[in-house]
Amino acid sequence: MGVNFPQGGDHKRSTTATGRAIFADSVRAIDPALAARIEHTKDWRKGYIEPLREIVIAASQTPEAAIEISNAGLESAHRRFVFAQPEGDIPLDSAMNQSKHPIESVSVSGRASREATLSIPYRGQRISGNDLRKQIDKWISDGIAEPSFGTALHLLMDNPDWLDLSGTDIAVLGAGAEMAPTRSLLRWGARIHALDLPRPEIWQRLIDIARNTSGSIRIPISLGASGAMPFVTGGTVHREDDHVVAASSGVDLLEQPGAIANWLNEIPNPFVLGNYTYADGPTHAMLSMSVDAIFKKLDAQRKDVTLAFLATPTDVFMVPMSCVNESRKRWDARGISGFFQTPLRAFGQFEPNYPRTYLTQTGLEVGLNDSLVPQQGPNYLLAKRIQRWRALAARANGVPVSLNLAPATRTQSVVKNRALAAAYAGAGRFGVEVFEPATSTALMAALLVHDLRNPLSAANPSTTLANPMDLFVVGANHGGLWRTAYAPRSVLGVAAVLGMFESRA
Repeated sequence: MGVNFPQGGDHKRSTTATGRAIFADSVRAIDPALAARIEHTKDWRKGYIEPLREIVIAASQTPEAAIEISNAGLESAHRRFVFAQPEGDIPLDSAMNQSKHPIESVSVSGRASREATLSIPYRGQRISGNDLRKQIDKWISDGIAEPSFGTALHLLMDNPDWLDLSGTDIAVLGAGAEMAPTRSLLRWGARIHALDLPRPEIWQRLIDIARNTSGSIRIPISLGASGAMPFVTGGTVHREDDHVVAASSGVDLLEQPGAIANWLNEIPNPFVLGNYTYADGPTHAMLSMSVDAIFKKLDAQRKDVTLAFLATPTDVFMVPMSCVNESRKRWDARGISGFFQTPLRAFGQFEPNYPRTYLTQTGLEVGLNDSLVPQQGPNYLLAKRIQRWRALAARANGVPVSLNLAPATRTQSVVKNRALAAAYAGAGRFGVEVFEPATSTALMAALLVHDLRNPLSAANPSTTLANPMDLFVVGANHGGLWRTAYAPRSVLGVAAVLGMFESRA
């Protein structure tokens, strides 16, 4: 039971057919011929890459195109996804009015002092002050991140009072996920409204983190038949009862989206709704749809919600000419290695990152960065594209949106895939830095705070952008994928081979 893909005529739930139809619908009004090509792509699992490139090119043509594609994609997704029940599927939007099991909650507070300065764990150390500033500048000079990434972090360090999140409410969906900013936000004093699966090990870890910070965490509780919470005395959870709380905590985002929306609507103050959920395969897309339905319901009830997302670097982006020019300089500087690489280009190896550029209808020249990784599959891209579409559509409607591009990171989902793990290990040979989860989450948490505090940030809908998709560019830390000499997919196999040798060394 819960949010799911629709059934076809054969009563099977085809993720391929649904994803292909949604992408076709997204671009139909802008480019009917592209929509038709998408619909006639027979093997979508292998053939989705080129259509996704073309959709981004179409969205870049005018600011209006980017928003129209986003709205159309979201409309199609909400029309197609369903809420599965034993008695039969119902429309997802209709399910949001169901709340058979209201969610109760308790709060756990920490007693530690709030961390007043920005520090980042990096390569076995925790760096701050001038050391951190030097590292930020090095990431920029090495082409690992965009200059606006450095500008945002330096500005945050210049204004340490911005890190005081006391009294700031942030709902973290997927609070226990590797890429969730939960730990950093709690260290800075935030009130976290945490949502994750009912797994005691997740909640025990989150409670332990909260106890050792200056923040607090509001926890959803699954009540027993009695409806009693014996571990609560006068509204307080005692430390000795933390394990009991952990055993009773959590809620499935797919099964109770309506009740979760009601639980979040109880937050009396303006709050941030951050989607950090992740799952393998089709479940990831289902989670993105559930979160989107939750925001859609909240947005109809109140206008004080800020959205937050993390974009993946293994996607397609329109990037500024500064990235193209730097990449081409690196291509020209290959020296003798370029001579030996030339024959391999006949086999799709060692291709240039930007063989051509694109001129938009507004007269802006841009590059197309294609860092899609086939191993991640179309369901992963559908999940992330739903988030991108919502970010653009919401911002166009006046909703503040913090969407930051996180670098390639050695998460468990990557490490368990041997090919990807090996490619990440060898990526440094091609100017790409792969980050540890603790570093990525701390950096992304810092960028979120910047977006919330700086009135001139791209997150503020009143800040003018040349194209709405520039939201993905400002502050981006792509790990070097946008500025490397080579098309990322053309060196993926070589990086994997090099990575296997390096991991054995």
